[in-house]
Amino acid sequence: MKTAIARTDNSVLGRWWWSVDHFLLGALFALLGTGVVLAFSATPPVAERLKLETYYLIKHQVVFLMLSVAVMLGISMQTPQTIRRLSCCVLAAAFVLLVMVLAHGSEIKGSSRGIRLFGISVQPSEIAKPAFAVTAAWLIALGKQQEKFRGTLIAGIVYAVLAGLLIKQPDFGMTVTVSVIFGTELFLSGISMIWTYILILCGATGAVSAYFLFPHVQSRVDRFLNPEAGDTFQVRTAMEAFKNGGLLGRGPGEGTIKNVLPDAHTDFIMAVAAEEYGLLICLAITALFAVIVLRGFYLIFKDKNLFTLLAVSGLLVQFGLQALINIASTLSLIPTKGMTLPFISYGGSSLVSLGFGMGIVLALTRSTNTLKENK
Repeated sequence: MKTAIARTDNSVLGRWWWSVDHFLLGALFALLGTGVVLAFSATPPVAERLKLETYYLIKHQVVFLMLSVAVMLGISMQTPQTIRRLSCCVLAAAFVLLVMVLAHGSEIKGSSRGIRLFGISVQPSEIAKPAFAVTAAWLIALGKQQEKFRGTLIAGIVYAVLAGLLIKQPDFGMTVTVSVIFGTELFLSGISMIWTYILILCGATGAVSAYFLFPHVQSRVDRFLNPEAGDTFQVRTAMEAFKNGGLLGRGPGEGTIKNVLPDAHTDFIMAVAAEEYGLLICLAITALFAVIVLRGFYLIFKDKNLFTLLAVSGLLVQFGLQALINIASTLSLIPTKGMTLPFISYGGSSLVSLGFGMGIVLALTRSTNTLKENK
């Protein structure tokens, strides 16, 4: 197939185009396109309920999607060394913002998670996720290469500080995500089975403790186990959307659930897709997430560099876990959790963070960067 960029083009764009994985890039843009289509379906009723202009939220979503794409493509052109340095700087900035959130943050669903900077609401925990995945991977890999450097211990301290700040908000879901990222990277780095069992035990203990320590976690679990124990309006309404849509859906713009579902544009956007486009489209969206994750793992398992393996694995696990939690909670398979569907749900910090993370995945799976790292 002919392209506008020749293989002999030695510019930054030329080298990037012929080294980036086109299959993975295409799948990500397909997901972004799906997000735009669903934004037109889900956001107008929400904007009207908030007494905003009908297309106010759509405009914001498109702006942030464009920013996310710009960040993703810009990061994907960087070298592994630049990505390591940038991730450390971003994580340090996120730590500062997380401390500021505890003192001056705005409350979102019972937790202090956001802070306004230059008139824009920022959620530091979203920014911290991909930066932590890369920083922890670098520290662990460096510790394996240099025996005197206690990289894994330092990574563990960084994790403990980040988890502590997240629990303080409190944001149990984000804490779980960061913990799974760190646990995955430790496991892939080759820790002993004894430490693996200890990590599993710590995770189980943390989950049980969260039930007794945090009222909102207890409430969600209780409502999941016994729907009569509290308000389950959103979950019941979401399930009704799947029934109404059937296999092929009612048609674009024909859904009614989005008019009454408070989080139709964020946590329950898959319910809007089910009602208007049908179960088959929902399965296609789910398959698209699986394709992105599996393609990413396919590319890195051919790589011999430990840092690349750990960093990309952590980012892919974060991406896949976030999608899995969102879809499962919409289908009432797990207790509800305020977690967005990657690149599809309405959001600002979340979209930029995802662009940053998947840009790193594209960069570290580029053929030229792989060769440089393995030299």
